[in-house]
Amino acid sequence: MEADAMRNHRLVDLPTTGAVFETSRPVRTGDIDVSGTLRLDGVARYLQDIGFDDLDASGAAAAHPVWVVRRTVIDVIRPVTWPARVRMRRWCSGLSSRWCTMRVRIESDGGGLIETEGFWINLNPVNGMPSRIEESFMAGLGSTANDHRLKWKPWHTAHPGDGEETTFILRSSDIDPFNHVNNATYWQPVEDLIRDWAGPRNPLPYRAILEYRTPITAGNDATVLYHSSGESLSSWFLVSGSVCASAYVTAIEV
Repeated sequence: MEADAMRNHRLVDLPTTGAVFETSRPVRTGDIDVSGTLRLDGVARYLQDIGFDDLDASGAAAAHPVWVVRRTVIDVIRPVTWPARVRMRRWCSGLSSRWCTMRVRIESDGGGLIETEGFWINLNPVNGMPSRIEESFMAGLGSTANDHRLKWKPWHTAHPGDGEETTFILRSSDIDPFNHVNNATYWQPVEDLIRDWAGPRNPLPYRAILEYRTPITAGNDATVLYHSSGESLSSWFLVSGSVCASAYVTAIEV
């Protein structure tokens, strides 16, 4: 997908009918930066948590215990700042037999607004392959989906060229039960790069996209290659020269 298409892709709006899961939570100090703003890795953890809460509430957790995210889109329209409580609403925007896109709207009682979309794949816990979503759960997902023939297509297809490089230091706390780097951890270096890219500018509102290709595992020596322009920031997570994930950040209009 070209840069303009990534920038202009519209996230579907909150439906007026159908299965919309809603919950709330306080913003904790472990998820904010020095200015009190909710960090992107904090947002990613919220998306993980509400996903499993939604599965539990739907009675679908036992039949669908393993999900992986292939792409996360985070649109920071108005930043969420601490102290605050956030209201989160989650619904399906696109659907196929084995995967779906899930929208989550995050609103704070202080006026913050973050719109997100995740491309999630249901995996068989035994063989790790994409697995069919049960009909009973799919009925609820389909009640809000605009696209019922959802296909995976990567957006950030640019190849890393010349750029600056930094080490992606992994800690034991970054590794999940599958021995992979947790998807929220990837947002930490992206957050640092956004700060350098924005500088004294205020890029709000902005869109951050992170796509996952190959898991980074414990013990991997990972680096981040990045370059930026006045309009956008691109970065790639590399292990032995191969791209495992990539991120794209750009200012947007709403």
